[in-house]
Amino acid sequence: MSRGRRVVLATGNPGKLREIRELLAEFALEILPQSELGVSVAEESGGSFAANALLKARHAAARTGLPAIADDSGLCVDALGGRPGIHSARYAGAGATDRENLELLLSEIARSGVTRPPARFHCAMVYVDAVDDPDPIVVEAQWQGNIVEAPAGDNGFGYDPVFYLSTHGCTSAQLAPEIKNLVSHRGQALRGLLDALQRRFGRRPAGSVQRP
Repeated sequence: MSRGRRVVLATGNPGKLREIRELLAEFALEILPQSELGVSVAEESGGSFAANALLKARHAAARTGLPAIADDSGLCVDALGGRPGIHSARYAGAGATDRENLELLLSEIARSGVTRPPARFHCAMVYVDAVDDPDPIVVEAQWQGNIVEAPAGDNGFGYDPVFYLSTHGCTSAQLAPEIKNLVSHRGQALRGLLDALQRRFGRRPAGSVQRP
């Protein structure tokens, strides 16, 4: 990939946009959020995180003519049969706020009777060189934790305030951004994506990302 290559980032979620831009800051890519290019949010009609990420990436590439990066991620709680899963962003309904989704999650966990149930964040990250790219890059990663009853922390979004990490003794929302970017599902997936781009294009974008 050449220095300064323009890539459209296919997300309408400001929290994801902020995190992905932070993760890509050291790389020679000009990241253009799709909202700045007049691209609407794609319908997430796929049956998996990877399928939804691919739909979003192809949608952004089709509307802009640029390579596109997209992710689809969510929280899977074993005690809830894997919910909210691919419906994480709209768990409490279309247009639901983070707080509404979080309140529904905690109420369902309370009804389940399971204390601090195991959970995982899952992320699928996709790169397409064009809308008809026959060989899209798809990387997936998971982040293990537990769900706690009382939200804590202001550094995250979504379900971060109740996603407790025994390895760090705090919730995801209490982690410093630079730590979260190293260990999160999105950080892991994006580093895998950048490794795959290096293999495809023969050289790595300028800069490096420290591995946890």
